[in-house]
Amino acid sequence: MNPDVILTEARAAAEQAALLRRTIHAHPERGNCEIETAALAARTLERLGFEVSRPVGTAVVGLLRGGSPGKTVALRADMDALPVEEATGLPCASRVPGVMHACGHDMHTAGLLGAAMVLADHREALHGCVKLLFQPDEEGDGGARRMIDAGCMENPHVDAVFGAHVTPDLPAGSVGFRYGKAYAASDMFTVRVLGRGCHGASPHEGVDAVAAGAQMVCALQSIVSRRVAPTDAAVVTVGAFHGGDAGNVIAETAELKGILRTLGPESRANVRRWFREAVEGVCAATGARAEIELRESYPGVVNDDPSVDFARDVAARLLGRDRVSVIGAPTMGTEDFGEFLRVAPGCFWHLGVRSDAPGSGEPLHSPRFTPDEAALLPLVALHSAIAMAYLSR
Repeated sequence: MNPDVILTEARAAAEQAALLRRTIHAHPERGNCEIETAALAARTLERLGFEVSRPVGTAVVGLLRGGSPGKTVALRADMDALPVEEATGLPCASRVPGVMHACGHDMHTAGLLGAAMVLADHREALHGCVKLLFQPDEEGDGGARRMIDAGCMENPHVDAVFGAHVTPDLPAGSVGFRYGKAYAASDMFTVRVLGRGCHGASPHEGVDAVAAGAQMVCALQSIVSRRVAPTDAAVVTVGAFHGGDAGNVIAETAELKGILRTLGPESRANVRRWFREAVEGVCAATGARAEIELRESYPGVVNDDPSVDFARDVAARLLGRDRVSVIGAPTMGTEDFGEFLRVAPGCFWHLGVRSDAPGSGEPLHSPRFTPDEAALLPLVALHSAIAMAYLSR
């Protein structure tokens, strides 16, 4: 791997990626509806000589076979946008009302296509294969698991997988790596509280589902404050609470919806158990009943430490050690890249996009989030360098 050569080639590819990014940004598509985005990715890959497959839904897989046999390394980008009304005022601002690339997936997709341009020029020198995974629906129910079930990590079998996510927490041009637990696992829940309705003037004749639900909200918050060790991390969020239809009626039903976020399988199992105990305890105290639906969502992102060492070393040689940092704490956000890490070792790293430009320091999911396009150069270069370095080991 010659860092100067890769950076020179990546610079030209990043310019083309910036144009693709603006097109994708102006035409955002929500999860499982990434029809035009997927078509753009597929056309670009085919033009570059990749073998293109569409394993499931709007997913796209590009396979580049090297000139010599060897292992297979995969690089992943997610493609979906969010239900956010854009407020950036950019020339390439979303033309779709109520939909915006507010999480940087347009950067991810364009950056990986830029890497495809660089890698295609080195096809004959590659010892093995590169798979590019363009994934739908990261923000929804998770497209990674569906892609894996459809066989995207096989034929040929993927030996290592890498991915990146933009962050306004780091300056543009820099990258950050996290060892071990990087993102939280998540479990979605719905609790239907069943009481007994009656006249508001005679509450003793019924069982107030709204009052029971309110106690559940408070009891669930005590899981983190009193059951989880202070040195651990967990988040319990009740994001929706609906109950009753009239102000003078004791409600017969209420419904709570939310999410549990935990780090590691032991914490996940404990919080799920404590969640049920808290709901059932309120029911025992109030006379209400509860129907609990607890749905396992994303498994969390747990990076493989040797893979982090490898990617960090590649980044330091490519970008300079002053632009490479170690992230000290995990995020309680979720990411279904962890599904790929269940199948193959790898690393999910962060790409800085913050600069003096307006909006680049806005948080992810903000309607004003505007990543600095200068970050496309390190994104394209590092994707390319990781793949080439892995196949040359």
